[in-house]
Amino acid sequence: MIGAIHVLLVITAANAAPVLLGLLLGQRPGTPVDAGRYWRDGRRVFGHAKSVRGLLVAVAAAGLTAAVLGLPLLAGLLAGALAMAGDLLSSFAKRRMALPPSSRFLGLDQTPEALLPLLALMPLASISAASAVTGAALFIILGPPVSWLLFRAGIRREPH
Repeated sequence: MIGAIHVLLVITAANAAPVLLGLLLGQRPGTPVDAGRYWRDGRRVFGHAKSVRGLLVAVAAAGLTAAVLGLPLLAGLLAGALAMAGDLLSSFAKRRMALPPSSRFLGLDQTPEALLPLLALMPLASISAASAVTGAALFIILGPPVSWLLFRAGIRREPH
């Protein structure tokens, strides 16, 4: 389970980095990942809240966190990239459901960004299938209260 906890810490760093960067840079928007493009349903592909800058800082933070935890840098970069891919996947799905950017959808918001890196790093971080599923469940359960606490502390702009 230690391997799964390390990967969850790496994923958490990946999620926290864009938020912290936003605090440092203020409300200046970055280049959107979807380049402002719309899908065939007339809605943005991912929405304005997903920026290239945010993705890059998320992957970098994940790599650095992995290195600090004793995991290979490349494993952290992979975990960060997969967590952000999962985040984009959930944003894409929420746009197709006509949910506004930054809206909350318990389970859909957390599952892909936790499960993709956990499954990919199973052999490298000695994570069992049960630990990967348990880790993803913890991420789903703990994500909303942690986000709310960060909102109350003035770190996040939304409580979710």
